[in-house]
Amino acid sequence: MEDSRQTVDVLAPPSEYYKSGARRTSTSAFNRSRSRSYQKRFVGTLGGDNISGTVSPVSLYRRGSIDDKSANPRRFLIDIDSVEQAILEQEDTDGNFQITVEDSGPKVMKVPTASSGGYRTFEIRGTYMLSNLLQEMALARDHGNKQVVIDEARLNENPVNRLSRMIRTTFWNGLVRCMDETGIQAICADPKNTKGDANPIIYVPHDDHPAFMYYSRIARDLPKLKIKVVRLPENITPQYVKSINNEFGILSMAADVSYDANGGLIYKPLPFVVPGGRFNEQYGWDSYFEALGLLVDGRVQLAKNMVDNFIYQIKHYGKILNANRSYYLTRSQPPFLTDMALKVYEALPANTREEQDKNAAWLRKAINAAISEYFQVWMSKPRFDEKTGLSCYHPTGIGMPPETESTHFDHIVRPYASKLGISIDEYKDLYMTDRISEPELDAYFVHDRAVRESGHDTTYRLEKRCANLATVDLNCLLYKYEVDIADAIDDHFGGRFAWHNGPEMTSAEWRLRAESRRQSIDKYLWNEHKGLYFDYDVVLGDQCVYESVTALWALWAGCATPRQARRLVEIACDKFEVRGGLVSGTEESRGKISLHRPNRQWDFPFGWAPHQIMAWYGLYNYGFVDVARRCAYRWLFTITQSFVDFNGVVPEKFDVVKMTHRVQVEYGNVGVDFKLVSREGFGWMNSSYQVGLTYLTSHMRRALGMLTPPDVFFKKSNWKIDGRPSHSPAETPSPVPVFIPEAGTPKHKPRSNALYNALRSLKMQDDSVATSSSGSPTESDPRIGDRADPHDYFGMVPSRAKQGSQ
Repeated sequence: MEDSRQTVDVLAPPSEYYKSGARRTSTSAFNRSRSRSYQKRFVGTLGGDNISGTVSPVSLYRRGSIDDKSANPRRFLIDIDSVEQAILEQEDTDGNFQITVEDSGPKVMKVPTASSGGYRTFEIRGTYMLSNLLQEMALARDHGNKQVVIDEARLNENPVNRLSRMIRTTFWNGLVRCMDETGIQAICADPKNTKGDANPIIYVPHDDHPAFMYYSRIARDLPKLKIKVVRLPENITPQYVKSINNEFGILSMAADVSYDANGGLIYKPLPFVVPGGRFNEQYGWDSYFEALGLLVDGRVQLAKNMVDNFIYQIKHYGKILNANRSYYLTRSQPPFLTDMALKVYEALPANTREEQDKNAAWLRKAINAAISEYFQVWMSKPRFDEKTGLSCYHPTGIGMPPETESTHFDHIVRPYASKLGISIDEYKDLYMTDRISEPELDAYFVHDRAVRESGHDTTYRLEKRCANLATVDLNCLLYKYEVDIADAIDDHFGGRFAWHNGPEMTSAEWRLRAESRRQSIDKYLWNEHKGLYFDYDVVLGDQCVYESVTALWALWAGCATPRQARRLVEIACDKFEVRGGLVSGTEESRGKISLHRPNRQWDFPFGWAPHQIMAWYGLYNYGFVDVARRCAYRWLFTITQSFVDFNGVVPEKFDVVKMTHRVQVEYGNVGVDFKLVSREGFGWMNSSYQVGLTYLTSHMRRALGMLTPPDVFFKKSNWKIDGRPSHSPAETPSPVPVFIPEAGTPKHKPRSNALYNALRSLKMQDDSVATSSSGSPTESDPRIGDRADPHDYFGMVPSRAKQGSQ
């Protein structure tokens, strides 16, 4: 018997596909009284009593009469409990509630067809289809179904399309949190937000009276939650933050605040996206990369909410926080606010003058916040180094950072405790209550906090010295801030900007700041001999020649000259490009690994989504189109292969040398421990997939869907595998990917022809950049012409070219 409704797309989101009334199957198909009931027949076809042992080869492999020969698309009639039990008992041989290539089951199962009312069966074969069946049943159960019809098209869907669809329709929704009355219950239950048996605490800024009223009402109306609402002091000092280390809590964030006709408070906290797994708060630099994926998928409001939360944090907490937890009040993370806000602004609806004015006011607020953060955090002591003109990660926290693992620092504290003949716990208590002074430990924890502020926790690149390093990544980000603010003032505010915390500013002074930082980056961070950017130790006065893929961030920021870029790309491809993408650092720089010197997760052989995305942007910035596409294909293949072979897994990181998510490293791998189906993926990994697809040609996407290994694809397609840029023979490079909701033209203000000509002249001035063999556009490039839109081509040109054109 067929479905009573045919109106729902077979690839619709689970919330539509499995909702009550959609694609409803007659219950008689499950309960029809015949010689063999549906359940008995189904179990029989799976091998009957052999289901948990040796499966009957006859029942599993006999074909012909049991196959549905209908020309119509197949649909399967599934009793969820019985089919799930059968498939797990037969196929999940390692008992982890997933069907993967590591399971040793026969990888074939007969399921009833809907067209026969359950009396004919069809074989589902292979890890991918069987694991998809398991996932679909779990999603159907999530929506209240016990029996369901599932289209074969959902089981054998092209894996690229399926993963992208899952991210768009399921994973983002699974990662949304909100600090409203419903969401706060789940957030407060997170053990990271409480200490032992203590009651959950919500910390509210001193001057946010609506937030204090709202959460106090929740605490009063829901006494079973035992919520404690605490108003923070007006001046949040490191000493105060240390004093509440044993009183973990969540920090309030932005909300839509209004009042009804009677003056009653209407307080609506803004939903936001979290990384996933154990990370249930809005994290600093994660949010930028998550926003890129949200914009690709048209979730503009969510991305805007996250910018609004950052604006709130800067206003009330003085900085963009590592995350909105109480013990992060002294710690920031890599700054991306300007680029994030500008990308969201370009994606906002602007169809009416009212919308345009509203958007402009919002952008003004975001730029105001970014300027405040720039001066208060990154250009102030202890983070700013006056001698070099560069900035360092250097949070102001005191003592031992409160970690989720109580024994995290035991190996550090042990020698000091042994010297005094006391236990580790006793020493910790004495140290944290200032009854013991140990300068060496103080310095260690300053650097440890700085590593965490950098987002690269942990790596031997930064260990025990991070607070002394003017890192490549941070200073490239701040250069981008300076250029973004200058561009925003010119493009949106008439060349002058009224900063709410100081005098009126002009774009010219921000361009001077950018040029000054660029010169410092060239002087202290660029190594002409090695062809890479390196971190600089402001205390020792020397470069730290640890080879890190963050050297490519200079391309993202646009602070490298064309000559530096060519040299950098040639060296970086040789050192960092491996089978599965870009590796965090080189094996040589990491050094030998031993029992006493274990792997660090931000070192070789691991690859991370933010490093990939930053590199793709930067490579495309400078015209290295094929290199960007090649790196994107490697990374997306690694993700897709794991997704197909391991029950739809989308993890936090990969070993990109072995191309696996199975990693033996500190903190494990978030996103891999799930039952039946992944409902979240992992925030920035989701984004890297959606963003990465925008870089691929149609040929590359087809190859990816067929799981063609990168080097096989490049060889058959005559792509160069070395570090030299080249165009694909199959297709001319498309314009720089623009991350906007839905494919189409970007929403932007066209630049003047004079500016376009200046940009074009600067872009083409280097002979080797202008040659076709370099991978950069030439005079014959169809993107360059009288009608070319300069934003399409020059939207990500090196920012120095923008400065020179003013």
